[in-house]
Amino acid sequence: MVAHNLGYPRIGSQRELKKACELYWSGKTTYKNLLQAGRNIRQESWTLQKQAGIDLIPSNDFSFYDQVLDMSLMVGAVPERYHEVIISKNNSELDLYFAMARGYQKDGLDITAMEMTKWFDTNYHYIVPEFHKDQPFRLFATKVIDEYYEALQLGIKTKPVLIGPVSYLLLGKEKESGFEGIDLIKNLVPVYLEILKKLDRLNVEWIQFDEPFLALDLTEKQKRGFTYAYSEIRREFPHLKTIVASYFEGLRDNIKLATTLPVCALHLDLVRAPEQLDEVLAYVPDKMTLSLGVVDGRNIWKNDFSKSLAHIEKALSKLGTDRIMIAPSCSLIHTPCDLDLEKNESQLSREMKTWMAFAKQKLTEVSTIKGLAVPATRPEFSTRLAENLWAIESRRTSSLIHNPTVKERVSRITDADASRTNPFAKRKAKQKSELKLPLFPTTTIGSFPQTTEVRSWRAKWKKHELTDSDYDRLLKEETEKAIRWQEEIGIDVLVHGEFERNDMVEYFGEQLSGYTFSSNGWVQSYGSRCVKPPIIFGDVSRPNPMTVSWSSYAQSLTDRYVKGMLTGPVTILQWSFVRDDQPRSVTTNQIALAIRDEVSDLEKAGIKIIQIDEPAIREGLPLRKSDWKTYLDWAVKAFRISASGVKDETQIHTHMCYSEFNDIIDSIGAMDADVITIECSRSQMELLDAFAEFKYPNDIGPGVYDIHSPRVPSKDEMVYLINKARSVVPADQLWINPDCGLKTRHWDETRKALIEMVKAAHELRSPVEENAV
Repeated sequence: MVAHNLGYPRIGSQRELKKACELYWSGKTTYKNLLQAGRNIRQESWTLQKQAGIDLIPSNDFSFYDQVLDMSLMVGAVPERYHEVIISKNNSELDLYFAMARGYQKDGLDITAMEMTKWFDTNYHYIVPEFHKDQPFRLFATKVIDEYYEALQLGIKTKPVLIGPVSYLLLGKEKESGFEGIDLIKNLVPVYLEILKKLDRLNVEWIQFDEPFLALDLTEKQKRGFTYAYSEIRREFPHLKTIVASYFEGLRDNIKLATTLPVCALHLDLVRAPEQLDEVLAYVPDKMTLSLGVVDGRNIWKNDFSKSLAHIEKALSKLGTDRIMIAPSCSLIHTPCDLDLEKNESQLSREMKTWMAFAKQKLTEVSTIKGLAVPATRPEFSTRLAENLWAIESRRTSSLIHNPTVKERVSRITDADASRTNPFAKRKAKQKSELKLPLFPTTTIGSFPQTTEVRSWRAKWKKHELTDSDYDRLLKEETEKAIRWQEEIGIDVLVHGEFERNDMVEYFGEQLSGYTFSSNGWVQSYGSRCVKPPIIFGDVSRPNPMTVSWSSYAQSLTDRYVKGMLTGPVTILQWSFVRDDQPRSVTTNQIALAIRDEVSDLEKAGIKIIQIDEPAIREGLPLRKSDWKTYLDWAVKAFRISASGVKDETQIHTHMCYSEFNDIIDSIGAMDADVITIECSRSQMELLDAFAEFKYPNDIGPGVYDIHSPRVPSKDEMVYLINKARSVVPADQLWINPDCGLKTRHWDETRKALIEMVKAAHELRSPVEENAV
């Protein structure tokens, strides 16, 4: 029996990668220093996994930005617009890589970034490969080989990890019509064979191919792509041990396909889909090994050893010890690094810590489960088993978890709680009369840059180095500056900037019952962007108003409307570590009622426009279409519960990130927000097509510039994008706004971009208003 790991967090236990990358991007550190920071993180990770008892340690799971972008660079899938970056003076391969991720605006070049979207149903973002018909591939970068050799030099023989060829193609986007990405499989596989040839020369033993699409709905052509790719790999390298890893769902109707692939081992996610084990065991051929993903790679709760051992014992009876591998359900990049770093018991109590395991602790769980599963070594681990049983029971029976009042309120929810008083057409007429906004009203999504100074105030305040009154004064000054500046440049609907907020979910979690927090529970969202998800451990309720005082203060400073800014119930759920002892729909309804109370209080305080962000609605969609309806029904209802307790004149906005909307446009319409803002600039407004085809009746703010890139777009660029939008959506339905919140940007680029945005709106307004006259 083998204990192995599919991937480890690459940010560093103290977010060393974030700091190193951002210093490099700002020109404050050297290329050499950045490379050394990467080496330090990798070597610490490999050593830690070896010490934890992991037999097969992954390599090439480290990335300076994103593993899909790594693969694009490796196989030479570099869009033509970046070729000038390659030949520009003093640019390294890594500069090209970052240009693809972040855009490039220097050396006389102005190049947009590649599109970014969510990695399946997680909050991790990947850079979307771009494909053209008959596109060639070539071995362009050798990162996987270099890192395998690097580990060898340390005396650690690793298991290189590659995104499988079929999943890589299916993760991409066709940039012209007339073909499908999978059509490129015969062009791509030779590059994989070249990579494997180089690894084979270094005496690699195991190769891991991540093929998460095996857990999704596949066409017959895509299925043939799997068979072709792995047949070619086996034909060329019959002696290599290959493992194909599926995760995030069960194989279901792809079980026969997966178990007939000519590979040595097949990984199953038994956390998300434990029921698949019986059917896979019925199909698994002789000599194929099963990797059992029994430790949750996406949540922070301690593994229940008794449940994991039950799965393993079932597999043992069919396969025997030699054909079983023990692993987390998926890569551990979705979990924080180390629970041992949580020293603040006032933030994360000792009792709650006994219920949890972060990435480092999950490695120990994997090796412990292996030890318990083998009769010869089981006695050595009996103490750990007893401790585990105690921790599981302690959590199940804790009085901290259950609140009868919250449960009773959820049980009384009716359909009326999820409906506005009148349909949108009547609401829009009343809102137009009440708000008197111009055509193409301008706004932003909510947050403004959180400068080093603002973050330092928060840090000092939390350490009690700054009094409550001084902290409050500083934040009010920053808020007033933001309001005055927005007035000055002419934005129509203002925001207060959210300087008091650490994170759009954590801020609310800190004020909701049923939540707890870590001090160092950081996980990667994209690139250098890390988030620290709050932890839902019990029933959720809102003891007191959460945002009313700041929204009211900002509104008191101006005659223009200031949006109340809230995070929606589905996003609060998705971007938290969620309790796993009740259905997610129940937890979402608890949060929805808390947000409903906040919306009601904002309205009573005179806030006439309230935004309830739901960027994670699409992200939470189940991977199998047959499961979509159940999820969308409760997710949409939860949003409507949160938004429906207000008068017609109160305008409800929502915001969504990086979503392909075509398949769920009916449900987005059913949310019935008065205004929806969406990210559109990276896709050049392509995402708006779904709204046009659906004839979406409510108002839309298609983002006109990409806030995830430091480049500043011109007024003409934004006018061009809005004119594209006008070709499919009536002008009186359009708002003008950035793609997303501006928290992670710098003020210099923010000021320039928003000034250009307002100029674009004014230019667009003039001819429309003249024609109306």
